[in-house]
Amino acid sequence: MELIADILLVAGALGAGLYCFVLGRRLKRFNNLEKGVGGAVAVLSSQVDELNKTLASARDASDSSGAALSALSERAEAVAQRLELMMASLHDVPPASTVPPPKIVEKELKPVRADEEKQAPAGVMFKRHGRNNSGAAP
Repeated sequence: MELIADILLVAGALGAGLYCFVLGRRLKRFNNLEKGVGGAVAVLSSQVDELNKTLASARDASDSSGAALSALSERAEAVAQRLELMMASLHDVPPASTVPPPKIVEKELKPVRADEEKQAPAGVMFKRHGRNNSGAAP
């Protein structure tokens, strides 16, 4: 009876040793940095670091563009106020429809003869007004 118990005990110990050996090999493959989960963890860790750097640069860019956008919106508001003042001042100007359009005078063109071309004009062509007169016709 003791011999059977000893044989079963040795068989159990050999089975446990074999099981530990197989588990050790699987654990080595599992933690392999190139193919296993350890490699995946290393790759994910490097990707997280890159993502943090990208996020920081995107945050800086959004902060600077937000500041530029707020400056531009303040400038646009100032221009809009000036335009509103200009539009309000246009109410003082009379509408264009009350000003009569200029009269267009059509002259009849006569053919010029050769002997008329050489004649000097008769009379004064231009009249000079004094400087006190603001150019208004007499």
